[in-house]
Amino acid sequence: MNWLRNFMMGRYGVDQMNVGILVAMMVCTLLSSLTGFLPLYLLGIALMCWAIFRILSRNGAARARENQKFLVFWEAVKGVWHRVKNWFATCKRRFADRKTHRYFRCPNCKQTLRVPKGRGKIEISCPHCRTKFIKKS
Repeated sequence: MNWLRNFMMGRYGVDQMNVGILVAMMVCTLLSSLTGFLPLYLLGIALMCWAIFRILSRNGAARARENQKFLVFWEAVKGVWHRVKNWFATCKRRFADRKTHRYFRCPNCKQTLRVPKGRGKIEISCPHCRTKFIKKS
């Protein structure tokens, strides 16, 4: 094991970007094995080579800059993913409530309001801006 420690001395090693590259490589190879699509397999091999290059690189400053850019990109992706996930959760909740509740938007502040179904014409008061409007539930 000492030879490995000596070999890796001064090399960059694994960071968050390498983990992301390796996960993408695994997804590509899995999809290529399921579909038999050769370009995905070749992309997986290229990603693996890139990850190995980054791990064994002696230019730590350049790899750290790459990792920093990746982390900024990843934060943006997580923000987008969070919004998409919340949208699907809202759709799921609205679908589950479809028999018992109706959803309306406040004409003033555009807040989404949930009201019980089957009450006829009701006056809805927005808790956010206190606007009152009449809708049929």
